[in-house]
Amino acid sequence: MIVMAVSGMSQTRWTTKNIPDNSGRTICITGANSGLGLEAARNLVGAGAHVIMACRNVEKAEAAAQSLRSGKGSVEVRQLDLASLASIRQFSEQLLADGIELDGLMNNAGLMALDQSRTEDGFETQIGVNHLGHFALTGLLLPSLMKRPNSRIVNVSSMGHIPGKIYLDDLMCDRRRYSRWGAYFQSKLANILFTNELERRLRETQSTTIALAAHPGTARTELGKSGSSATNFVMRRLTPVLTRTGVQGCESQVRAMVDPNAVGREYYGPKYQMFGAPVKVTPSKRARNMNDARRLWEISEELTGVRYNF
Repeated sequence: MIVMAVSGMSQTRWTTKNIPDNSGRTICITGANSGLGLEAARNLVGAGAHVIMACRNVEKAEAAAQSLRSGKGSVEVRQLDLASLASIRQFSEQLLADGIELDGLMNNAGLMALDQSRTEDGFETQIGVNHLGHFALTGLLLPSLMKRPNSRIVNVSSMGHIPGKIYLDDLMCDRRRYSRWGAYFQSKLANILFTNELERRLRETQSTTIALAAHPGTARTELGKSGSSATNFVMRRLTPVLTRTGVQGCESQVRAMVDPNAVGREYYGPKYQMFGAPVKVTPSKRARNMNDARRLWEISEELTGVRYNF
């Protein structure tokens, strides 16, 4: 019945009302305490899923979780700091030790246009959190995901990947002038390159796990407001006026997670790029460069020390 109800998704406007029953599914969402992550969690819990909110600030996440506990599904909060490989390992090891099998991992958390800084492991913060942290997390949780039939990994990218350039010989901006937006764009391009190479490797196995990506278009979140530049000031003032709500913005990543007709390597975003119903879209030419995707994977393994066990 679910398949029949949603089989026409590609021909009609998709909304969160199209989410099929998710009872019995367990989905982990990073950065689920606010913005797109919180709205995605709200929709999935409402559809019956058990959502693990993986967040750096547990107190804030617990407060957000209270607003979800009246849904059909259930929710729990676990501490995860994507700027720390030690925290990522601790989170992953505990989840596996608890015997949790994931039906979905939504790599949603992100940072945008920060002043130059480093993670505790010495990575430029935006590539460190937005890409390397999620690369390590996904690799460590892959055994859990591959135990479940038809599990999914959804990486949340951005329109910012379009102007993005990947500096494979200088990911950390050590040999070039730091640009807060350039670093952000690079990290969002990395999200799609990672998705494509992950999906390629998954298809070489007999796994039914698939990897997809999505972007929200314009969405009202806290991203881009932290920092001392003029653009950060503009983001603080204009984001509430010129952008869509998180309710609308989360649709693409939710569809990527639940649409039964979705296949690996697909990329979902608003029909009119900045706004509109979520549809399959085509990422930039740079994002489809599989040579760069393979090399980024190799570099990411070297930097994080995480090797995937397919």
